[in-house]
Amino acid sequence: MAHSDSAIRAAKPAEKPYKLFNGGGLSLMVAPSGGKLWRLKYRHMGKEQALSLGRYPDVGLKEARERREEARKMVEAGLNPSFEKKCAAIAASVGAANTFKAIADELIEKRSREGLKTITTDKAKWLLAQLEPALGSRPVAEIEPYELLAVLKKVELSGRHETAKRLLAFSGRVFRYAVATTRANRNIAADLQGALARRSTRLQEQDHL
Repeated sequence: MAHSDSAIRAAKPAEKPYKLFNGGGLSLMVAPSGGKLWRLKYRHMGKEQALSLGRYPDVGLKEARERREEARKMVEAGLNPSFEKKCAAIAASVGAANTFKAIADELIEKRSREGLKTITTDKAKWLLAQLEPALGSRPVAEIEPYELLAVLKKVELSGRHETAKRLLAFSGRVFRYAVATTRANRNIAADLQGALARRSTRLQEQDHL
């Protein structure tokens, strides 16, 4: 018998863990501590499997049923929901390590260990902070030249020409490092050489990092 949301909400902990069943292999495990965890039992290639669907009330009854149906469709397609969940978690973890910010931080840390002066490291962190709102969370391999150009042009049009040049140079170092560590296929900053306006001043950018 499937339990209602009100019954699930009112379920009290007992001395031992117990389950509230909701049909189709879906159940809610109620722990002695009071925690409630959705679990799904299913069969894949003749073997019984179990899949965690999240904690209640973070995952409500409606969402738990939706996740059950998604898992059922996977099984019907010959997939193992538990294995697919693990693969997705690994992919998410790898993706988080491959963002522009993560790689830039890694590069700055690497150069710091190699003896880069603190003042130069601080400058690099400041440049990263300027790029982070637009690019920080983006997977570095997915960033397109126009995305970087939009950031640079915004800075340039504000009158900060030298900062825009420094941002382009710093971005180039990050992308080169991403290519060198096989996390990007090309340095898109190189595609933007000549995109920024030239100034009459003879000031030259200092490329420290």
